[in-house]
Amino acid sequence: MLEVVRAGPLTTVQDLGRPGWAHLGVPRSGALDEPALRLANHLVGNPPGSGGLEITLGGFAARFDRPAIIAVAGAAAPVLVDGVDQGGLVEQGGAAGPIRVPAGTRVDVRTARRGLRCYLAVDGGIVVPPVLGSRSTDTLSGLGPPVLQNGVSLPLGDPPSPDPSGPGLVGSPATGAPLPEPGAAIRLGIRFGPRADWFTAAAHQVLLDSTWTLTPQSNRIGARLSGPALARAVPDELPSEGVVLGAVQVPTGGQPLVFLADHPTTGGYPVIAVVDQADLSTLAQARPGATVRFHGPQQ
Repeated sequence: MLEVVRAGPLTTVQDLGRPGWAHLGVPRSGALDEPALRLANHLVGNPPGSGGLEITLGGFAARFDRPAIIAVAGAAAPVLVDGVDQGGLVEQGGAAGPIRVPAGTRVDVRTARRGLRCYLAVDGGIVVPPVLGSRSTDTLSGLGPPVLQNGVSLPLGDPPSPDPSGPGLVGSPATGAPLPEPGAAIRLGIRFGPRADWFTAAAHQVLLDSTWTLTPQSNRIGARLSGPALARAVPDELPSEGVVLGAVQVPTGGQPLVFLADHPTTGGYPVIAVVDQADLSTLAQARPGATVRFHGPQQ
């Protein structure tokens, strides 16, 4: 078992999510920074889809009742084992680990110095009961295990069979996505549609030319942005229709919202564009107050 000593602001169990159930109204969920979870799992010898912990901002501590091998990837946060700093995280898409942890050892993931979300993997994975094929916590629908609280214990799987090359060299190579550069705008590639025609041509240009600010209302459901209002060309109401990961939905106030992993499967506000999925990991590591710029395929 892994005992949560201190849960921090928001820590959830995540894997690669439950895609394929949108027709039943079930969000995909899963790690917001998927490359970071894959990297952490790779470093401890797990399959890429094994369950791990998504730790928002830091302030997390846990204790293990068996010897374990752990890795932490994503945001640049100090990692301590029984109070001894393990060297933190490499600034650009790196990780701390693999780290051998004796039974009874306390592991702390301190406040991130850069980025927002860390991913803690343990050899054998977090093996809470799967729901619709995934162990992910869905903060919108409530599927999967609840958000972690102090004192909760989580079951661990059996460690993978030992590999002569050691943890971190099992399976295909894995790398994390770059963290946002301090003070630099996050660039998100987009493709216009499916409801781009519901907005004026000027609004299309405003979306591309403006610098947007990530607001504190952002969460696992979506990244809310603040900036100039995007003017509508069609004033009508839109019947609810399917929406996808990365959809840039524009509510009546004209401020765009980028849907993330726990997004609803349908929406009634028009979607002006969709963000390239490869850019969503960097957006997931951005803190409130960060600036965002959109660019088209040819920019």
